Amino acid sequence: MRNYKIPTLTIAGSDSSGGAGVQADLKTFSAIGTYGMSVITAITAQNTEGVFDVEELSKGIIKGQMKAVFEDIPPKGVKIGMVSSPEIILEIVENLKKYKPEILVVDPVMISKSGYSLLRPEAKENLIKYLIPMAYLITPNVPEAEEITGMKIDGVEDMKKAGKKILELGPKYVLMKGGHLDGDAVDVLMGEDVFEVFSCPRINKKNTHGTGCTISSAITAHLALGYDVVEAVKLSKEYITEAIKRSFDIGHGVGPVNHFYKFEDEDRD
Repeated sequence: MRNYKIPTLTIAGSDSSGGAGVQADLKTFSAIGTYGMSVITAITAQNTEGVFDVEELSKGIIKGQMKAVFEDIPPKGVKIGMVSSPEIILEIVENLKKYKPEILVVDPVMISKSGYSLLRPEAKENLIKYLIPMAYLITPNVPEAEEITGMKIDGVEDMKKAGKKILELGPKYVLMKGGHLDGDAVDVLMGEDVFEVFSCPRINKKNTHGTGCTISSAITAHLALGYDVVEAVKLSKEYITEAIKRSFDIGHGVGPVNHFYKFEDEDRD
């Protein structure tokens, strides 16, 4: 159900290699079928082998980007990714209060796959205190959930406990992503009116650059298209699973997922 007249917005960092961050979000918005827009919070120097440098943008240009987008093309859904400093988080929060987007998905990006810290330690408090409570849905992986809750997560039961603790912070729903655990890939969606466990066999592929960015932006797009939260997560899980299965080798390290595999199928038809 594509509708390119429905605008979706990513507020995140730029990945110079195109596999994660704003670039992955925009590709995902297009693949799912919405009109993608961006507010860039930071520039990263990265490729398939890692993140080598980060330069944050000023609060002023972040505010200016948000004003330009919201006052001309108000987004139906907003996804927030890399917001690395306390000041940037507060600026974004103030603007979200002003513009009140209908759907807000927060992907609490903290550490890159290569181990580079993308969230300053002093910013974690603002993320937890101000941004997470505003979210319709938050999508932490296990290491991020451990940072947010302060608890160790070793399995699905721990994921459920951590999910409950995160819900107490104020978001309506939390999707606990279990990809960092052993065994099948298990994600847990929780909310006051929802409890769903999504499980699928682990895919033996090394090219998983940008998976967290991609699933959170896919959920944002599906929600903007009118799907309920369970169906949006289900469809997004199916999308990222196939994108990983059909990922490809680019560069010398961990390559990107295949955001546009659906169009390849259509071309063959």
